[in-house]
Amino acid sequence: MPQNTLPQVPGIRLASVPANIKNWQRDDLLLIEIHAGASVSATFTRNAFCAAPVTVAREHIRNGNIRALLINAGNANAATGERGLSDARACCAAVAEALNINASQVLPFSTGVIGEHLPLQKLLDAIPAAATELAGDGWDRAARAIMTTDTRPKSASRTVEIAGEQIRIAGIAKGAGMIQPNMATMLAYVATDAAIAQPLLDQLVKEAVNASFNRISVDGDTSTNDACVLIASGATGPQLGDVNSVEYLRLRDAIIEVHIELAQAIVRDGEGATKFVTVQVRGARHSEEAMKVAFEVGESPLVKTALYASDPNWGRLVMAIGNAGVEQLETEKVNIYLDDVQVVEAGGRASAYTEEAGEQVFSRPEFTITVDLGRGDIDEYIWTCDFSHEYVTINAEYRT
Repeated sequence: MPQNTLPQVPGIRLASVPANIKNWQRDDLLLIEIHAGASVSATFTRNAFCAAPVTVAREHIRNGNIRALLINAGNANAATGERGLSDARACCAAVAEALNINASQVLPFSTGVIGEHLPLQKLLDAIPAAATELAGDGWDRAARAIMTTDTRPKSASRTVEIAGEQIRIAGIAKGAGMIQPNMATMLAYVATDAAIAQPLLDQLVKEAVNASFNRISVDGDTSTNDACVLIASGATGPQLGDVNSVEYLRLRDAIIEVHIELAQAIVRDGEGATKFVTVQVRGARHSEEAMKVAFEVGESPLVKTALYASDPNWGRLVMAIGNAGVEQLETEKVNIYLDDVQVVEAGGRASAYTEEAGEQVFSRPEFTITVDLGRGDIDEYIWTCDFSHEYVTINAEYRT
C-alpha cells in the first residue's frame, strides 16, 4: 500500500520511530496520542500467560480517560515476571512525561519474541523523539512500525456522513502467525473522529471483534499479547448514544467493515499462506456448534496441508467435521461443497462429483468450503489459510 493512503482522523496523532529493538533498520516503536475527552475501548487476549503490557493496559483502561498508546515490535515482554511489569510501567511513565499526562492514561502494547526482557533504555531513549514527531498523517508508517513476521502492512479506512459531517475511520493491524480466536491473536488499532458514548463504544468493540478477529485462524495458537483497541476521538459531530439511531447504525456498520478487512488481511498474510479460504457452516442448530465445525475444518493440519497441495481430499473434511463434537450428528444429512461443486451428498461422495472438478476449486487462490449439517437454520463462517513449507521455515527460524 502506498504511503499516506489512510485519512487523517481528527483528534488522533501518530509517530513511528526506530528504537532498534532488534537488529534491523526500520521503525519499531509507535506512539499514538488521543484527543482529550475521547472514548477508548479494548479487548485483550485470554491466554493465561498474558504479557506484562496486557496486564498494565487492563489496569489503566479501567480508569478511563486514555490519552496515549505505545506499541513496540520485536519483543513481546511476555513471561517476564515483575521486571516485565516494571518495564511496561516505565514506558508509560516516559510517555506521560513527554506528553504531560498521567502514566495511568497510557496503554502499552508489545509484540515479538516471548520470554525476553525489553531493551528498556532503547525505548526510553526513543519515546521523546516520537513525541516530537506526532502528526495526523502517520497511519501508513504506523502500520509498518508494528509489523513482525508480516510481509506487508495492514490498513483499512472508511468515510461516512453523520448529521452532515464527514466522519473518518482508519485502522491498522499486525499479525501473520500465532493466529487463532479467543481475541484474535494480533494487534489492531481502529480510530474514528466520531463522538460515541463510552458504554456504546464498549459494546461496539465486542461486536466488531466477534464479527472479524474472532473468525480467523492461521495456525490455531492464541498469543500472549493480543489486543484490539477502538478509539472514538469525539473531535467531529454530535455524540452518538442511541444504539438504534440511523446515524449510529451507519457508523457501526462502517467500523465493523474496517475490522473485517483488517482480519481478512491477516489471514491473507498468514505465514507462508498461499490460499485464502472461507469455511461456511450452514444448517446448524445453534451458533456454537456451527463455529466448532468451522474451526475444526479450518484448523485441521491435514485439511490445511491438503489446501496447500491443491488436493481436494474430502475425506479430511468429513474427518474434521466428525471431530467437532456435534451431539447426535446425523452424518447421512451432511452435504459439502467446494464453491459450487458438491463433493459430499447425504454423507457420502456426491454422485456427480469428479476429482477434476475438486482440483479446479482447490487450485484457486480463494474459495469457500461449505458444510451443510442439515439439522437447523443457523449459518456461521470463518476465514483460514493453508499450511505451506514456508510456514515451517518462518517459525523454525523465528529467533535467528
